[in-house]
Order: sequence, then structure tokens, then C-alpha cells
Amino acid sequence: MPDTTTDTLDALGARLYYERRGTGPVLLMIGSPMDSTGFAGLARAMAGDYTTVTYDPRGLGNSSREDTGDVTPEQQAEDVSGLVSALDRGPVDVFGSSGGAVVGLALVTAHPGLVRTLVAHEPPVIDLLPDSTQVHAEIEDIYASYLADGPDQAMQKFLAHAGLGQAPGREADAPHQAPPPEVVARMRAFTNHFLAHLLRPTTEFRPDIDALRAAPSRIVVAGGNTSQGTLPHRTAVALAERLGTAMVDFPGDHTGFVAQPDKFGRVLRKVLTATD
Repeated sequence: MPDTTTDTLDALGARLYYERRGTGPVLLMIGSPMDSTGFAGLARAMAGDYTTVTYDPRGLGNSSREDTGDVTPEQQAEDVSGLVSALDRGPVDVFGSSGGAVVGLALVTAHPGLVRTLVAHEPPVIDLLPDSTQVHAEIEDIYASYLADGPDQAMQKFLAHAGLGQAPGREADAPHQAPPPEVVARMRAFTNHFLAHLLRPTTEFRPDIDALRAAPSRIVVAGGNTSQGTLPHRTAVALAERLGTAMVDFPGDHTGFVAQPDKFGRVLRKVLTATD
């Protein structure tokens, strides 16, 4: 097992917690809403060939923030930019999943020189869908449900709408038993932060296709091989089509890297070392 070192970084209005494992070129893993614990298995699987870096986005896990407003992908991209600069190892490879893939797209757009390869795993870029107006209306209904009925009912609506089976921050392969109180508290904090401050800003992000095409960064769009038909898989397909690239299949569903980190890591390693 590679040793894990932890550190913190002061960002504008936040303090960010991050972890490092292994040796070699830097591979940064980002999610939203997911902290470093969700990537622990994949980080260990990749640490034999990479210095894997995971972090807690502002307002989640061990990272703090000073304000209580929405958190946009652009703001998170600036946080990640600061983290890459602090590592002093750029340009870096980035694996971003879900909202983290959206953050990766924002990072390449704003700071293309920092990213060598971005693997964007099922980013919910809804504006690229032909039925985007309807999907945005459904997102607004979920947010209204959160305000009126609370997080539990709203999260169930979101999971059904997106075709997902897991709440943010929950390990897909965890035993089916009552979690300890501290885990319940963590899951509830993730859910509230997601619904209140991340859901709408993330799904309202519209990628700048021209800027992404022009960037020196290599962008690989990825989707789970068992998640066809779900909202994030549909948006990944739409992004790949707009970029003019073929989408790469990865093991599992939207959180396949959590349930199958070794198998997922083998595909990720091939993608990162490909020359085309």
C-alpha cells in the first residue's frame, strides 16, 4: 500500500484539504459532489505509476469555505488551478467524474496549459442535449422540492431523474447495513450541499466547445458501460459528438471507479498512456 500524505491549501475564501499517494507523473482526481474518500480505491490502484492527488472540494469533507452561496464549476476550477500550482508538477493529468468532469472542462477552458489529458467521465453538460429545456425544468423541480420538502424527497427525485442508484458521497460497494452515525451525518451534509449549492450551477454550465477544441489539452470523454440511457451518459455522448471524438467505455456505471477501482484503473491507465 502506498503511503498517503495529507496537506491543506489556502484558496480564495476557502481552505482545501488534499491527499497524495505514489510516485510518478501527477494524476489529479476530482469529483463534485465527492470528496477524496470516494477516490481512495482508484487512487491506490493508480499509485504504482502515478502520484495520485485527491482533494475535498470547498464546503465538503475536510475542506472549509467562508461564504454560504452557490459553488460554480468556474470557482472550483480556480481552486484546482491553485492546487496544481501548489504541487509545482504541471501540466497534470486529470480524471474528473460527474460534476468533477464539468470542473475539468472549466479548468481546461480557463487554464489549458495546466492539463495534459482530461478524462471527463459522464459530465452532466445538459445544454448539449436536444431536450435540454425539459431537463433543466426537471432540475428546477428537484430544487423546488428540496426547498419545500427537504433533502430526502428531493434526492430521491434526482436519483430517479438521472437514472442513478447512489446518493452523492456513498460508496457503491458498501455493505447493506445501517451506517454509523458519523457516516450518516457525512452523507446528509453532502446531500444538502449538493442540492443547495451545486446542482443548479453544475447542470447550467455550458462548455465552450471552440475553446476546448483549441486547447493543447487532450480531452477524452468517458462513459460507464452499464449506464447507457442515464442522463450523465447521454450528456457524455453529446459532448463527445460536439468535440468530434469517440467516447471511451469504462467499467461499471456512473460510480464504476468506486465499485471496481482495479478494473477501472486498468482502463484509465491505457487511456492516459495512449498516444492518439
